[in-house]
Amino acid sequence: MNRDKIIKLFAENLRIERARKNISQEKLAEMANITPEYLSRIEAGKFSPSLVVIANLAKALSVSANTLIPVEKIQSVGCISMHRILVRKIVPY
Repeated sequence: MNRDKIIKLFAENLRIERARKNISQEKLAEMANITPEYLSRIEAGKFSPSLVVIANLAKALSVSANTLIPVEKIQSVGCISMHRILVRKIVPY
């Protein structure tokens, strides 16, 4: 899976989880300590957030980072380096 596909997958999962929790972009941005504009661009798949931002978003949504970026899906298509980064850097909440 290439970088763009991972970013799009993350963006889609983030939108789904935010909608599931019925949280506005503005509220989630505040909870994750980012701007609403930045969150909008992340959800549109235009920006690749840092691991810290991913962790903050997961915590704000009360989900694991793996919910937002299904590591098993990434690993199954051969993106082992991304899998190792995620496993080492993101602690599920």
